[in-house]
Amino acid sequence: MSAKENAMPYEPMPPLLTTERLILRSWEVSDAEEFCELLAERGAGRPEAEGIRTDIAEFLATTERTGIALLPVQRRAEGDFIGYCGVVIGRSTLEEPEIAYELLQRVHGQGYATEAAQAIVKAIAATGRKRLWATTRPTNLPSLRVLEKLGFERDRVTEDEKGEVVWLVRQFSLSGTLSPSGTFSPAGV
Repeated sequence: MSAKENAMPYEPMPPLLTTERLILRSWEVSDAEEFCELLAERGAGRPEAEGIRTDIAEFLATTERTGIALLPVQRRAEGDFIGYCGVVIGRSTLEEPEIAYELLQRVHGQGYATEAAQAIVKAIAATGRKRLWATTRPTNLPSLRVLEKLGFERDRVTEDEKGEVVWLVRQFSLSGTLSPSGTFSPAGV
């Protein structure tokens, strides 16, 4: 379905992205158990799989309605679910969405977050958007490093009920992408 048929001013994201080591694909109900494992790592207990199946149905409906997606990430060689990466409205808007990613702790430090997020940045730039946002806590140094590698620049710091939130932005041109310094890159990021 084209953006025009979907009544959106932007092209939809592709439902499947691949990188050298990763596959980012649409959600399946069978992802619920592994998604529960990821959410349990946050330290607030393990959610019920039935509730996560409902969340997955909502993710799919949101993607259909908005053309943006939060996608499961799996390793190509192993075929295992290792987390998610994509764009959401989050603290931003559909016109300027927010990148989001979270990986299982067992795969931290292997460059997967950067690799997955780079594929998402390229995909969202190809939709015709001008900016992509990211928010994180100032103490989340690994996430800040990933975002820096992808050309995000600090925009501001706000506060919410949990403390400080760092806002970062990635600018795009209409016919390619711009680096933080303004250098044109037709090949993406």
